[in-house]
Amino acid sequence: MEDKKDKMPMSRKGVMLMIAGVLVMLAGFILLSGGGVKDPQVFNWDMFDFRRLVAAPVTIVAGVVVTAVAIMRNKD
Repeated sequence: MEDKKDKMPMSRKGVMLMIAGVLVMLAGFILLSGGGVKDPQVFNWDMFDFRRLVAAPVTIVAGVVVTAVAIMRNKD
């Protein structure tokens, strides 16, 4: 009989899925970055573009969902 302490709580596929989810979240945060200006008196409309308002949050939420699925799935 194998000891339970010798077994990993997640399978290799689950760990890879979790890493993929973290990388997707990282990509979302990269999409969210940028758009700064040197002069604080100048307003920059680039912060209201599609990439920052829609694409980045959807990508971050997708990464969270993938990571949650990786944690919650069965070890089979």
